[in-house]
Amino acid sequence: MILQATVGCSHNACIFCVSYKAKLYRVRGADAIQSDLDSLNDSYKRRVSRVFLADGNALAMSTTEMLDTLKILYGNLPSLQRVGVYGYAKDVRTKSVDDLKELYNAGLGIVYLGLETGDDDLLRWARKGIDSAENIEACRKIRDAEIPLSLTIILGLGGLDNSNKHAKATANVLNQIDPEYVGALTLMTPPGTQIHQMVESKEFIPMKPMDILTELKTLVEHLDLTECIFRTNHASNYLPIKGTLNQDKSRLLEILTDTIETGATEILRPSFMRGL
Repeated sequence: MILQATVGCSHNACIFCVSYKAKLYRVRGADAIQSDLDSLNDSYKRRVSRVFLADGNALAMSTTEMLDTLKILYGNLPSLQRVGVYGYAKDVRTKSVDDLKELYNAGLGIVYLGLETGDDDLLRWARKGIDSAENIEACRKIRDAEIPLSLTIILGLGGLDNSNKHAKATANVLNQIDPEYVGALTLMTPPGTQIHQMVESKEFIPMKPMDILTELKTLVEHLDLTECIFRTNHASNYLPIKGTLNQDKSRLLEILTDTIETGATEILRPSFMRGL
């Protein structure tokens, strides 16, 4: 079940994101969540096992507000097993490891965080508002609090000229964080985003499918993770692969190498079927 704990995104400046452009960020808070739950019938509430707190980064809520929200959720949903949120590295700054541990003990079960890239030049260009050191610090705090962490990165973010640098820098940052989950997305350029305007003006040229797979191969080659579930099954990707790293690294590289060397474009997801 998705509940609206916040509206919009506290950053809302990334050039590739269209999701929250028309929304002014605000916190709805625990009382609003209680009101939402009160509108549901008991038979439905008894069946809810997982909750995601929208919008863009509900972890920006104060620790007190989040604790109140978690208390309400677990008090109203008897089958609830996990609560998840999006996070943004700057918002983690205001929370200590002890704060995050308190949230974990209260039932915060996973944080999804958009890393996007480990390349500081690309982070600045994409107007992410943080650098890789801030991403690493925030993610380590979440991990130190024992909250499961799922990171997303964006293939093709830097275009062909920056592809190799983007892949290697991203692998380096992921290795320092060593998260439980990593999901790779492929850059989309929907209308309404700044990057769409760049594509229209030829200022930015999106990468071709096989170039994206070459970038993905470089990323996987340089990853050194303990036990991370790695997937490219998001709808934006051309080739869905999955495995646990490092144990499945050789198998994933074999799939990517074979696909690249044979040029088997027929097995890739067609562009018209890709989406955010």
